[in-house]
Amino acid sequence: MNKIAQYLQGHINGEIITGNDARRHFSTDASIFTITPNVIVYPRNENDIRKTTKFTWQLAERGRVFPITARGSGTDQTGAAIGSGIIIIFPAHLNRILELDNKTGTVTVEPGINYGKLQQTLYTHDRFLPPAPSSMEYSTIGGALANNASGARSLKYGSTLDFVKGLRVVLSNGDVIDAKRLSKRELNKKLGLSTFEGEIYRTIDALIEDNQEVIKKFNLSTTKNAAGYNINLVKRKDGSFDLTPLLVGSQGTLGLITEATLSTLQRKANTTLILAKLETLAVLQQVIIEIRKLPETPSMVEIVDKNLLDMAHKYDPGLISATLKEPMPNFVLLIELDNESDHAQKKLLKRLSRIFKDNAVQYHSETEAHKKEELWKLRESTTAVLLHGEGSAKPIPIIEDGIVPPENLAKFMAGVYEIFKNNNMPISVYGHAGDGHLHIQPILDIGQVGHRQKIFKIMDEYYKLVLNLDGSITGEHGEGRLRTAYLPLQYGADAYEILRKIKETFDPHGILNPGVKIGGGIDTVKPILRDSYDLGHFYSYLPYI
Repeated sequence: MNKIAQYLQGHINGEIITGNDARRHFSTDASIFTITPNVIVYPRNENDIRKTTKFTWQLAERGRVFPITARGSGTDQTGAAIGSGIIIIFPAHLNRILELDNKTGTVTVEPGINYGKLQQTLYTHDRFLPPAPSSMEYSTIGGALANNASGARSLKYGSTLDFVKGLRVVLSNGDVIDAKRLSKRELNKKLGLSTFEGEIYRTIDALIEDNQEVIKKFNLSTTKNAAGYNINLVKRKDGSFDLTPLLVGSQGTLGLITEATLSTLQRKANTTLILAKLETLAVLQQVIIEIRKLPETPSMVEIVDKNLLDMAHKYDPGLISATLKEPMPNFVLLIELDNESDHAQKKLLKRLSRIFKDNAVQYHSETEAHKKEELWKLRESTTAVLLHGEGSAKPIPIIEDGIVPPENLAKFMAGVYEIFKNNNMPISVYGHAGDGHLHIQPILDIGQVGHRQKIFKIMDEYYKLVLNLDGSITGEHGEGRLRTAYLPLQYGADAYEILRKIKETFDPHGILNPGVKIGGGIDTVKPILRDSYDLGHFYSYLPYI
């Protein structure tokens, strides 16, 4: 055990591990990168995190930066859950529901709690947390907060940030703050503090006041955006101020969340699920535009393309054969209605029926649970592709999270198909069509030099396409190490400088997850590419990513 590990073991209650097997296990997440940590820490409480962080701050003041990376279940696809230095593992101990208010539905949790277990607990109280990602059965709330995660129902309900009422956060120097929306009077008190917290409030407030025109660049036309820090949402016209938009989606680069207070909604038990089959991008685009014009939004509008359906049928013929027969349609939409009453659902279904008939789209709807499960298998067919590959070639997450304004969806998909055609590669597409948000994973063998070189060629072509369509390089997974090179291209040099200053304000010594979101680039990630790719961490579950 090295000296840093020995020191920490003598000062915190949690466990410290430095064994080679443990370090090797935590050297990968769901990304294509690998970095071996020096020390693994399992904190038992907030004080353990505070002491660990304070110690690394003191080391940094003496010129030695020893990074800290927060980690939940390691499902991050961007390399944000790996790092050198210290890896802090939250699920082992910090995994509790601390409070659940049955009247308001507000719940306070620790970051290591499994998202699916929390959701099941909320179900027993007829509540739910709508922006649940498809990976919720094996991911943590801390990970969802780190990435500002969203899921299929975010079309109607928004992203994780929309449900955050407050956070408890350990700063890079070991101080602890409570972040929530403050009134103008409360903000003035914070501005007067002589502490590190006060310095943060003063700097961020001045940054906003001095750069109001540049900050407008963060107001994108997309329905979601996980790129950068949400400084455009911090200060409102009424003078109220909230640091949580910066912290949610920051991927552990600004502070370490130890508690989160979240709002929840009444659970919608009765739903209608619609399967629509489309053949052209033009019809798909028109249908999406008309759906978005409806007076009430469906809770989800998901898409799976023919390529993915064909691959799923090849790998597991029984998975979707009960619902679709060959030849597969070019595109399938799965649309869920969760209106409060059956009457409201029928009314919305009638409006959707008109849209489908006007565009010559075949469709049918289901309300019975077992029949809805059969339809939903079409969306879950993504797993058949994720779990299979051709020999050592695997679907890899390098361009899996682009989002464009929904009115640009057809151009987005056409551009993606063209990129893959020009590179002579198979492609499959799924995602959140109602948001213009697609998930795409090219099949490559990253152990081959030619394929490794192709990674960066495809990334470059893809992200330029996304940005040319007024999109964002990431809708719900964050930049991590994977996409940092494209962040200045998305916002421009002046806006990127604001993001850099935010990072410097919260983490002046560069302790917290360095190389993630800010400061990384293509040259910094090439040396940390894995020799091979698999989802070995997640085979106890079904990796719906």
